[in-house]
Amino acid sequence: MAQLTILGAGSWGSALAMVLAENGHEVTLWSHNEYHAQMMQETRQNTRYLEQLTFPENVTITADLATAVRDAALINFVVPTKAIRQVAQQIKPYLKDKRTDEWPIIMHSSKGLEQKTYLRISEVLTEELNLTEEHPVVVLSGPSHAEEVANHDVTAITAASQSLEAAERVQQYFMTDDFRVYTNRDVIGVETGGALKNIIALGAGILAGTGYGDNAKAALVTRGLAEISRLGIAVGADPLTFMGLSGVGDLIVTATSSHSRNWRAGYQIGQGAPIDTVEEQMGMVVEGMATTIAGYEVAQKLHVEMPITTAIYEVITEQTTPQAAIQQLMRRDKKGEVHFTDLQSVLTPLEQDKGE
Repeated sequence: MAQLTILGAGSWGSALAMVLAENGHEVTLWSHNEYHAQMMQETRQNTRYLEQLTFPENVTITADLATAVRDAALINFVVPTKAIRQVAQQIKPYLKDKRTDEWPIIMHSSKGLEQKTYLRISEVLTEELNLTEEHPVVVLSGPSHAEEVANHDVTAITAASQSLEAAERVQQYFMTDDFRVYTNRDVIGVETGGALKNIIALGAGILAGTGYGDNAKAALVTRGLAEISRLGIAVGADPLTFMGLSGVGDLIVTATSSHSRNWRAGYQIGQGAPIDTVEEQMGMVVEGMATTIAGYEVAQKLHVEMPITTAIYEVITEQTTPQAAIQQLMRRDKKGEVHFTDLQSVLTPLEQDKGE
């Protein structure tokens, strides 16, 4: 069986390490914290992030990057978006002497946009590791709470890459009886959906914390999906991707569950918690906070209308209150539900598939 490496020992990285190990692979799980790595290796548990999981014996845990990546056939980045570039720079020296036939699959299972550059994670990895079309990044994304994966709940996600062969290899590595993996070539759409849904999940938490119910949540999720699709199409995504697992699927699971750290962070904000303390109280990175800022700035740059994202941006930058932001959204000018340009964006690829 292959030697596979997970970079990042948070809840999601730990759950994915378990999936691979239970599939019979030798897995190395890397933590940036030496003490954390030692405790996990000794106790076979990750009590800090995912206490219900017990690591199988074929998971080796280390804080040494060289050990983690040296013989890996696959390297999966599962670290916060803000750490992707730094970790890629750190592993680069250990990969430089590899022959083409030894080159590992480079993939990631994180969700976000890099601040300031607005690059998707695959773009950051391609840039830092000098990846070519021969070795493109694979993205693993979709509706997946780590807690439920650890409990062997049924889960379905997507492996996306410009190389169908690479995506199919990842599919083969991860596929189990309760962890189903589909393939997709639309890397832009899969990454964009995975990143932007965190904004809407943050908003859903804010709504709940403010006291609103299911009607408001349904309105937010539905109109939020329209915004995600609108910006995704503007950056080159296939609009149909947003109807799939990494679009509406991921949005539903993240915006409707207390398992979601973005939802929980939003709930605290809606309850009146100071913005600058929310992430600290969570004890984990809340990707939706940074992604809201990046998503808002990209939308402004591309002149894409995203009123919900703008409202959440103004809340987390303390320009307005949740209550005022909600009222501002509800008092916007009257509009039709479907814009002609949005409809054309969906119909065009369908017509092309029919040969029209």
